[in-house]
Amino acid sequence: MIPMDSPFHPDNEAGYQAWRRAKLAGYPERGEDLIVTVADPHALTDSEYQAIWNLIAKTNMAIYATHLGETEDKPAVRAISRQFGLEHLDANWLSDEDGISSLTPRDEDTSDPATRSPGTDPGKRGDYIPYTHHRIRWHTDGYYNPPDRRIWAMTLHCVRQADQGGENDLYDHEMAYMALRDLGVDHIRALMAEDAMTIPARVDESGTARSDETGPALMVEDGRLHLRYTARTKSIAWKQDGPTQAALEALEGLLANQPFGAFTLRLQPGMGLICNNVLHTRSGFTDTPEHRRLLYRARYHDHLRNLRPDA
Repeated sequence: MIPMDSPFHPDNEAGYQAWRRAKLAGYPERGEDLIVTVADPHALTDSEYQAIWNLIAKTNMAIYATHLGETEDKPAVRAISRQFGLEHLDANWLSDEDGISSLTPRDEDTSDPATRSPGTDPGKRGDYIPYTHHRIRWHTDGYYNPPDRRIWAMTLHCVRQADQGGENDLYDHEMAYMALRDLGVDHIRALMAEDAMTIPARVDESGTARSDETGPALMVEDGRLHLRYTARTKSIAWKQDGPTQAALEALEGLLANQPFGAFTLRLQPGMGLICNNVLHTRSGFTDTPEHRRLLYRARYHDHLRNLRPDA
């Protein structure tokens, strides 16, 4: 249940309007406004930390820029994440042994299986879109996860760029909530319904066979808004009533038209996104076997937190 005093409660109009004014005040207008340069991701200075946290508090995301370049440094990804309270990784059967996924194309791997490096079987990873060259439509990560494995936050670190393409669109889910609510509060009620969406039974990315799971798309956890969403149609079944379909149509129209607060960025080597699981996309891309695009993805069962309130 959502507390009545939450600005996200559909019946709390006064609280929503106050939150809306504060949210829009000083909201960044360009993707470049999200970037904070850091000298050492293992030990952020107070000014670096505060700059990142201020962006997270306003937009639910920030882009850090390190001098790592194409260095394959997973500990740096874990270190910067830990400084904002991210500890509990969502390890799955496609991630590496340390629980962080190495997102690099496997769909064109035609090498002899006997000579492949461990963990590079395209028959597993190559069947999933993040491990291909294809575009990924609007979604939040882990929308299919059960309640005990919700993905509240994530870090996406670029090691190697694609030769062409691979841009990300980013959109704060709170801004999506605002836009939908301004169109009609019934959209919010529909997406908050306990039967708004169903994840069909299948073996999921964790390797677990599970039955159908029904739940809300919009929810509030510890006062924070969370959205489960994918523009795909094969891996999700939406409630087939008028209000839910109208809400989905409104959201799809919103995402298709570059709304205010949506950013497009191409992460450079050494840069990373740290966020409270905002809506995002990836364009299709091209690369070569000699220089594969590589990003590290760390997904967490924690929300981002300010661990230096006095910084």
